[in-house]
Amino acid sequence: MQRRELFKLLSAGAVMPVVDFPVLAMFQAAQPKSNYTLRTLNPHQNATLVTMTDLIIPETDTPGAKAVRVNEFIDLILTDWAHDDERQRFLAGLDDVDKRSNAIFAKDFIDAAPLQQDALLRELDQRFAISREELAHHPYVRRTHNDQLEGDFFGVVKRLTLYGYYTSEIGFTKELRKEIIPGAYHGCTPVTDTSKA
Repeated sequence: MQRRELFKLLSAGAVMPVVDFPVLAMFQAAQPKSNYTLRTLNPHQNATLVTMTDLIIPETDTPGAKAVRVNEFIDLILTDWAHDDERQRFLAGLDDVDKRSNAIFAKDFIDAAPLQQDALLRELDQRFAISREELAHHPYVRRTHNDQLEGDFFGVVKRLTLYGYYTSEIGFTKELRKEIIPGAYHGCTPVTDTSKA
């Protein structure tokens, strides 16, 4: 199973339905506008995050995380939703990615070759990996406000990437093939004797 297919499965069936509706609605409302300007991430941190999210959900027959601007979604979450300590922990995690990359490849993450970037993310992912059986009982499945930003750095990046991608219009309609408002609303329909029965 491809990584993207697994994420699609997790977000569509295993994780999203158990997320509290207000949290899901908040993520959908947090999608950045087309003229969004970064407020928390500096250009280097943003480039690192763009590369990471695009490796997590690459472009295939549908747009990937980069095209959906998941990096801007994460910046918005860090700016408007995260507490100072959570924001600093996330930014320190981004810096640590560069430290690890420099220690292994003698270059920053964004300057490493794609295979090197992928290898580094796989190493980070080993710390966060959980089985599908564990997922049902995992403490991060049902989340409240700041639990989204708790835990292992790469786990936070993956969660925010999934939420950012699959709550975007492109992720929701083109990847999951769902309608944002399915069917039709028939308000103010007269009540007749037959409809009462």
